[in-house]
Amino acid sequence: MKKFVGIALTAFMLLGLMATGAAANSNDALVRIVHASPDAPAVDVYVNGKPAVKGASFKTATEYIPLAAGPHKVEIFAAGTTSNPVISQELTVEGGKAYTVAAANTLKNIELVVAEDALRVTNGKAKVRVGHLSPDAPTVDVGVIDGPTLFSGASFKTITDYKELDPNTYRLEIRTPDGKQILGLSGTKLDANTIYTIFAVNTADKLEVVVLKNPGMPSTR
Repeated sequence: MKKFVGIALTAFMLLGLMATGAAANSNDALVRIVHASPDAPAVDVYVNGKPAVKGASFKTATEYIPLAAGPHKVEIFAAGTTSNPVISQELTVEGGKAYTVAAANTLKNIELVVAEDALRVTNGKAKVRVGHLSPDAPTVDVGVIDGPTLFSGASFKTITDYKELDPNTYRLEIRTPDGKQILGLSGTKLDANTIYTIFAVNTADKLEVVVLKNPGMPSTR
């Protein structure tokens, strides 16, 4: 994980408050950033003209950064530079919500893929979703090896809805809809009261995963 510039401690404190419900009326949102562009260099991320993340390399995922509700200008530069951003885009966030923002696609076509994150999970369950961020991989399913499909029909830039599963160690695989395995994920451990996002990244011939997890606030069904 890369360090934040001056705001990491605030982020951890705010996430902890939200996990206990103490920040339910907060005007801040939480945003984490993922470098998912396989041929892009290490990058610096600026928000509203100020540095937020420095030197994030491919597959780096930050912790949550607190941002005020409303629109923000997000710029991503090759690390160590402040001209000719590879991405310059406005991101609007709502207070009390959390987001994952991925820099995805090849460098030539790099773009932001934004998803709202869950903050609650049924007590004793794990909550899981899958994101397809491999620019040249086909549409895929994710399921148990020799077992049922959990997520189906995920194409590039798709981030699925969440599913709640029993905590356990799962023999998962990424496969094409006709059942051909692309990547085995045997030994995927899912803990209770935890929220997971599993991103498929890199090119199709080098497919791998980035797993993000965070504690969830307990909720009832």
